[in-house]
Amino acid sequence: MKDDITFFEERGIRRVYDEEAEKWYFSVVDIIQALTEQPDFQKARNYWNKLKERLKKEGSQSVTNCHRLKLTAQDGKKYLTDVADAETLLRLVQSVPSPKAEPIKLWLAKTGYERIQEMADPELALNRSREYWRQHGRSEKWIEQRMLGQETRNKLTDYWKGHDIREGKEYAILTNIIHQEWAELSVKEHKNLKGLKDQNLRDHMSEAELIFTALAELSTRQIAENANATGLEENAEAGKKGGGIAKHARKELEAKTGQKVITGKNALPPPAEGK
Repeated sequence: MKDDITFFEERGIRRVYDEEAEKWYFSVVDIIQALTEQPDFQKARNYWNKLKERLKKEGSQSVTNCHRLKLTAQDGKKYLTDVADAETLLRLVQSVPSPKAEPIKLWLAKTGYERIQEMADPELALNRSREYWRQHGRSEKWIEQRMLGQETRNKLTDYWKGHDIREGKEYAILTNIIHQEWAELSVKEHKNLKGLKDQNLRDHMSEAELIFTALAELSTRQIAENANATGLEENAEAGKKGGGIAKHARKELEAKTGQKVITGKNALPPPAEGK
């Protein structure tokens, strides 16, 4: 089983697909955090622990139906995490007073069927992504660049997968090396600059930021392939060289235009009035 992240209203929800059972299992605490609109992960986890105890005392079957699977945390490591399928979560949502309850129920019901559909027709996943970005006001030109960048990223991770790089922490280390080199900011610093928390950084990049990210990752893969880089150390060296190529190109463009490529702009919705 392989875990990934999906999104509910810009908030990351970790999930894992069970091929045998043909169903998604979602992180319960991530759903609770979305329901309570709690920015502090630890407080959301405390809320879930107290709710779990109360439901156990009430004899709720929902808690019994939760499982513990390893999901990737923000530090890149995998930890045992309470997860539940969409059906169980739909019942758990009833126990949390929240204006997000109905939207999240609809989202869960829809998400539960996506994986099966996408396995039969991968183009559906691409179309869903396109529609998601359109709904958030992204131009067709930006969407094309985002998808081309994702294809470049996938080719790089495919290379890593076949050359002794472990998914999770080592992917994150290499990604940060490349990013630090071309942008002269870590991934975390870039997200902070844009005011992002759980959101996907690439979904909030400008067209130029996407292009230079793709150039850095394309260069890294071609350098790694040429050297047959294997393992973390050799691929880290390729990442520095690939990121360096994109950094020089970025600096040259900035010198010619007088404009910075890296910006604090994001695609977050404007805050509601009074907040």
